[in-house]
Amino acid sequence: MSGALAGVKIADFSWVGAGPRATKDLADHGATVVKVESRKRLDLGRLSPPFKDGKRDPDGSAFFAITNTSKLGVTINLSDPRGIEVAKRLIEWADVVVENFGKGFMERIGLGAEVLKALKPDLIYLSVSVAGRTGPMSDLRGYGNSAAALSGLAALSGWPDREPHMPPFAYGDVVAPMFATVAVLAALEHRRVTGEGSRIDVSQVEPLVHVLGDVIARVQIEGQGKPEPHGIYPARGHDQWIAIDADPARLAELAGGDVATWTATQDKHLLADRLQSAGMPAEPVADGRDVFTDPELAEGSHFVWISHPVLGTCEMPGPPAEFARSEVAVGPPPRLGEHNHQVFVEMLGIDAAEIAALTEAGVLS
Repeated sequence: MSGALAGVKIADFSWVGAGPRATKDLADHGATVVKVESRKRLDLGRLSPPFKDGKRDPDGSAFFAITNTSKLGVTINLSDPRGIEVAKRLIEWADVVVENFGKGFMERIGLGAEVLKALKPDLIYLSVSVAGRTGPMSDLRGYGNSAAALSGLAALSGWPDREPHMPPFAYGDVVAPMFATVAVLAALEHRRVTGEGSRIDVSQVEPLVHVLGDVIARVQIEGQGKPEPHGIYPARGHDQWIAIDADPARLAELAGGDVATWTATQDKHLLADRLQSAGMPAEPVADGRDVFTDPELAEGSHFVWISHPVLGTCEMPGPPAEFARSEVAVGPPPRLGEHNHQVFVEMLGIDAAEIAALTEAGVLS
């Protein structure tokens, strides 16, 4: 049994989080994804902690690993015209090209959407950016935190009587790739039916607005600056909490008075079970340790063990969807330039001597 996307070929020029997270899901489902990097300008993901044993190693970043599982990795110096020619060979091989650079970068190096459409008319070309490739903010350069500010997420975060609180995680880098993945799948189906390629433009701001829309609307209607936290009560232990969605009067009766005082003496897991048995929806608020040991996630194969030359044996997140008649095979992330020979010589058919000469000249670095 093979992956659902076996046979789909993707040239992934994206970096950091927003692009690579989308191509990770496609790769885990069987697509052949070739990640293009350069030693001249390392992917910022490779420079982001945590690192294996705390040692700063571009092949030892856990951040990079979790967004690049199951991919092949090559190095091409895109500032060299000879590197651009190799990149075009890769693009001619591919069904999909993905990029998330600043506006105009791909055009300046000769790999813009219009150039590539002429090179390969049925190509699917995906761009991921903070605010999209068109419109008054299309020149904006930034990361997920910029999208958090523009989408209203930052204004909704924090306590109602305090200043906005920027989320501690670049949430747009996770939400936007989900939309990008769906868009690529739709474009592949469109091409299967019509033979036509597609130009896909995904911003980080718009997906965040979609997932926050109901909260933003409620704040507007109710006239609140920020939504009040509700249904969360302290549990026994440091920074432990439980979420309870039950009739307040019934809950107070069960607590024998003040609900928060009562829950603060209870184990969050045992109390959640007790309340559920009484017909009251309740769940422990999971911290990082709870998530990584959650039996349901383990049973659903959400975390998959891989073996990596630098990271060793470790767990990686698998895709959130599985199909009954295909397999999900999560493989290790590529080391920098690990698959140059496999991709350039074996897959693209470029002469090995030419590849050796280009490598020696720094073109494939």
